[in-house]
Amino acid sequence: MKKIYLYINICMLLAFSAVNAQTVNEGVLYVSEDTQFSTVERLDNLSTGSFYNDGDAFIYSHFNNDGILDFYQNTGLTRFIGSSIQLLSGLETSYLNDVYFNNTSAIAPFQVSGHIHINGESDFYEGIVDNDNFGGEITFYNNATHINTSDYSHVDGPVNKLGNQEFIYPIGDGGYYRFAGISAPGNVSALFEGKFYFENSDDIYSHDLRAGVIEEIDDQEYWTIEKRNENSENGFITLSWRDVTTPSSMVEAAQQDALTIVRWDEATNMWVDEGGVIDLDNQTVTTAVNDYGVFTFGRVKSNLILPCELVIYNSVTPNADGKNDYFLIDQPNNECARNLKVLVFNRWGVKVFETDNYGTHGNVFDGYSSGRLTLNSSERLPFGTYYYILEYEYGDETDNNQYKKAGYLYLSAN
Repeated sequence: MKKIYLYINICMLLAFSAVNAQTVNEGVLYVSEDTQFSTVERLDNLSTGSFYNDGDAFIYSHFNNDGILDFYQNTGLTRFIGSSIQLLSGLETSYLNDVYFNNTSAIAPFQVSGHIHINGESDFYEGIVDNDNFGGEITFYNNATHINTSDYSHVDGPVNKLGNQEFIYPIGDGGYYRFAGISAPGNVSALFEGKFYFENSDDIYSHDLRAGVIEEIDDQEYWTIEKRNENSENGFITLSWRDVTTPSSMVEAAQQDALTIVRWDEATNMWVDEGGVIDLDNQTVTTAVNDYGVFTFGRVKSNLILPCELVIYNSVTPNADGKNDYFLIDQPNNECARNLKVLVFNRWGVKVFETDNYGTHGNVFDGYSSGRLTLNSSERLPFGTYYYILEYEYGDETDNNQYKKAGYLYLSAN
């Protein structure tokens, strides 16, 4: 966590010197607000050094922190600007407010072996930040954001996100920016890690081991999204596709409403269907997941899209007029689908409804919260767009066939 120190309104320089063309700090260095600091050669903050930046620090070469590196106010900006490879290293965590990356000397000019924690905005102006090949750690805090991510500037390697805000991971691999996102966790101390691999997951997680509804699995890319502490509960994830990395069969599946998110399930040693809502405009798929780990895209069998011919009516108007008063799932063949589980979430990923036996004994979603919730069940939910997950078993019970469908439902007055 970011360390908090008493505010000091004067600048103290103790034993601050240039040694062998290096800028070395072994005392206290404070860059105050509206003040600029720059170092052309390597900056080395020694184990005895304390460097606080509330101003504007320009780092034109290598950067190493073995001591305390932090800020007092939320005004500090650290600029990594180079004309050759820049090593970002250190034994201690560097706590930075705003960060700016700009280096065109190589495809991946920033080689991160230290720990960098970002509190504010990270501007990926130019140059890939590589911590994958050097063992570094990059963490974004609760309200931290990023801009200007592209094929030419992103993080190649794992990125941590701490806090209870939704987040888009600025990640890529092989020179391609391939973001993934998570919904807002309920706990401010939730910690998730995201990473993209421009590789075939079949080499590690066999594509032959997959649930029956999955026809094909993406063989060119995959992501890992992992919980990193006990306060990280399940929520939504979003994956993006691009025709430069995603197989054409998956891109075509999106047009046919047959693209889904699949997850490698260690318990069953197979790929399972997590479902997903397809956004053709933004080229993304979003779903609520049962667990975390390894994800990629899958193409479901066209003849198994909504097995048992279920019909979903996603408009809910709880006005007691007898029409669409609740979320209706019509089953033409009552013998086919079993154990209908329905979950409904609001736009922030908060669960507002859950049941394992939907439609039985009046057990339906009618615009009110119920089940294991964080909202007041005695009040009607606000009108607007919600997100549902439908899971059920179908076919012969001995085959253990399961299907998962995700989509939007619309709660309105009429």
